[in-house]
Amino acid sequence: MLKEDGGNRHNSRMLGLDFGTTNSAVGLARDDGTSRLASFGEPGRQSATFRSVLHFSALERKPSVRPQPTAGPWAIDSYRDEGAGGRFLQSLKSHLASRHLSETYVFGWKFTLEDLVALILTELRRVARDQLGDPGSHVLLGRPVHFAAGPEGHVDVEGDARALARLEAAARQAGFTEVAFEFEPVAAAYEYERSLDHDELVLIGDFGGGTSDFCLVRLGPGARAAGDRSSSILGIDGVPIAGGAFDGRIVRAVVAPRLGLGSMRRSEHGKMLPVPAWIYSRLERWEDVSFLATPATFETLKQLRFQAVEPSKIDSLIRLVEDDLGYLLYEAVERTKLELSARDATQFEFRELPRRIVQQVTQAEFELWLASDLERLAGCVDRLLARCGVAAGDVDRVFLTGGSSLVPSVRRLFTERFGAARLRGGEELTTVARGLALIAASRA
Repeated sequence: MLKEDGGNRHNSRMLGLDFGTTNSAVGLARDDGTSRLASFGEPGRQSATFRSVLHFSALERKPSVRPQPTAGPWAIDSYRDEGAGGRFLQSLKSHLASRHLSETYVFGWKFTLEDLVALILTELRRVARDQLGDPGSHVLLGRPVHFAAGPEGHVDVEGDARALARLEAAARQAGFTEVAFEFEPVAAAYEYERSLDHDELVLIGDFGGGTSDFCLVRLGPGARAAGDRSSSILGIDGVPIAGGAFDGRIVRAVVAPRLGLGSMRRSEHGKMLPVPAWIYSRLERWEDVSFLATPATFETLKQLRFQAVEPSKIDSLIRLVEDDLGYLLYEAVERTKLELSARDATQFEFRELPRRIVQQVTQAEFELWLASDLERLAGCVDRLLARCGVAAGDVDRVFLTGGSSLVPSVRRLFTERFGAARLRGGEELTTVARGLALIAASRA
């Protein structure tokens, strides 16, 4: 929770690390009370965010040697250069709470989920050490209020505990000997507070790739002078719905029907049946796409192709899974989502399949697809306010951060409740990491 810095901010060497479903970032506090983030990528195209992805290259495959992947922007470069044959993994954070996935095999070698997350954290720690100075082995990790907890996406207390244990184990495997956690919206609040010269009651909304988290908190000089910063937090809440779920709505409405969703097949007894929907449900979740590439799934797809009334659609589905095109599909979906944040309509294009997918998508259609997700977001915010005994009119400021905070229908949700004049935004992808760095320093 928020704590006083005790005047020792510059003595801390604890990293602040935001391990995200889609993007990660890591930083240290400076002596002047600001934070410095590590940057990633090649000269001329560096970024303060690190894509939370891994790529195991088939070109580097050696049967007698455990495969070592590339991570972050370098993993994306490797994936693009190689094409089919390797193994690309993304959105690993979304598996942390799940009891159904604990390990996978890459080229015949077993990797636990902790192994895979540790590979990303190790690279983040290495770059931080190279750019920010030796941070030692202490880390403050951000955590959502509730982790995504499997296919149903429901909050699960046991799942939260499971996720924290796995994330801590991965951090220790990456070389961190002291691991602490802070709620991500609290970290965002700490960063936002740096700009305040007056007191405010603030609702923080942090929209990540897998979860959306909220914190109602008093910030400003008066809150800082009170001493115990934890008392300034009125309440926190969250739901496992965010950018990944929004992407999944586009996949279901635009992509999945071209790959066989809703089409029919003839069973071995000649009965007409729909193509099973479970395959497309997994296709909607980026963390599951690469895990479809199993012998059992391929056998199922081949049988479906034989039975399908429209086999060409199943051919495209097989190509998507077989050639590990999940990330390229993600890019096309993400591009569409971003363009719909700025315009009334755009064209979705995915040309990597035998039958390319091209379709006009309007912002109105997108908002209709998101209706149930937006209801759950609104319900979470209303529940938090009610539990804290705070009316919407009593909130001085609403600070929204995270990539999905830019989706017009998400912003409209808050505009309707609080008014546009009270909404503020920040560095959408790095606010949490900066706040974690400052909190880490305050704990010295």
